[in-house]
Amino acid sequence: MAFETLLIGNEPAIRLAIFASALVLIALLELALPPVLAVLLFEALFNAVLLFSHANLRIPRVVNRVLRWFIVTPEVHRLHHSVDAIETNSNFGFALTLWDRLLGTYRAEPAAGHDSMTIGVAQFRARRESWLDRLLLQPFRDDFGDHDITRRWGAGRYT
Repeated sequence: MAFETLLIGNEPAIRLAIFASALVLIALLELALPPVLAVLLFEALFNAVLLFSHANLRIPRVVNRVLRWFIVTPEVHRLHHSVDAIETNSNFGFALTLWDRLLGTYRAEPAAGHDSMTIGVAQFRARRESWLDRLLLQPFRDDFGDHDITRRWGAGRYT
């Protein structure tokens, strides 16, 4: 895995994340913090959590086993970036595993194991797909294949 392109696709979890972040921002404003400070504090916290969940690091298994009950560790979220469509359409959260557990999208381990899991979307694995022009156009493309979360989930594949 030399280079990974993270796509923010058409995920219902994104709408939930935006709504939750707005609620956090409103809560910070209600604490009577100056608005600019509240926004900066929220953005700092939001980006720190986002960077942690996408970090390329290994947490000791014992620690990770406990943390994953509460927060999204890099190992938990990494599964969401698998080339396997079933794994891609799981573990949407980046902060709390609670949401994936409640919504039935939590998956503990990749089928091939973390060491053998391939990252990325098959349609975008070619080197040319990582050029700036292609990256900027990806959100407008409709050739996501099995990774399109808007397709119907069929015949128990996602149980």
